[in-house]
Amino acid sequence: MQDLTSDPVAPERERPTAVGIVTLIAKGFAMGAADVVPGVSGGTVALVLGIYERLVGNIRHGAGALGHLLKLDVKGFIARLREVEWLFLIPLLSGIGLAVLSLAHVIEVALEDHPVPMGALFFGLVAASAVVAWRMIEHPDALRLVILVGVAIVTFFVLGASAGERSDASLLFFFAAGALAICAMILPGISGSFLLLAIGMYELVIGSVNDRDLAVIAVFAAGCVVGLSLFSSALSWALEYHRDPVLAALTGLMLGSLRVLWPWPIGTEETGLAAPGKQWGLALAIAVGAAVVVLVAAEIGRRIEGPFEEELEHLYD
Repeated sequence: MQDLTSDPVAPERERPTAVGIVTLIAKGFAMGAADVVPGVSGGTVALVLGIYERLVGNIRHGAGALGHLLKLDVKGFIARLREVEWLFLIPLLSGIGLAVLSLAHVIEVALEDHPVPMGALFFGLVAASAVVAWRMIEHPDALRLVILVGVAIVTFFVLGASAGERSDASLLFFFAAGALAICAMILPGISGSFLLLAIGMYELVIGSVNDRDLAVIAVFAAGCVVGLSLFSSALSWALEYHRDPVLAALTGLMLGSLRVLWPWPIGTEETGLAAPGKQWGLALAIAVGAAVVVLVAAEIGRRIEGPFEEELEHLYD
């Protein structure tokens, strides 16, 4: 990557096409919509849409800039900010924010009024996403399969525990919840919303968004920034130097997280899962349809992502 700070007459960067910007906003909207749902990860959507590793890399640059700022290294802060692909990141984040603000209430009501169809929809989406992630592994050998199965089993049992909703929480707890949730949101297969549900904070956070409680939202967002800064560098390094094992682990996370998306979650004390009950036919049709949509979208994304990625990449070379 060219260091523009060392070139006194660096050429002006071209702007991506309007279609490219709208495409990124739409992808961000899809990620934001997923992040609102307990059990569905925006990272999963980013992985399916082919922008996951690029997103993590840009977040790492942003986290590095924040680190320089905290050390009062203004020159380093500016240099790291130049490494961020803002024409990629800003439209994507705008789409995520638009989805959270516009869909939080809608999805909350849909989950409450239509739990079986919604559960089936998300079950199909995540199951197919696991298939897409496995296909991205360059060397799917026995070791990667062992990693996948091990992580899936651990995730399945860990997600079997849940906590009751809190009626109130301090701002410090909102800050901690944001730091925890954002780390999950960036990982395919782990839902930040589900972790909020597990620690009893989901309804409080969603309620704050719906009520436009700016103080609480600001504290929660600050927690997200801190959590993401601490976590993104490690994840980016792992993807760069241990890509296949990381993707195998992420695939296992997705498969294990299917437990919380099972449309009939109230079962025996031993399993916590019930056999298919009412609406099983509708649920099966929705799950299969959702899986087909993801697989088709992944194939289309694989074919069209290249030209647009090249268009953005040459802006920063």
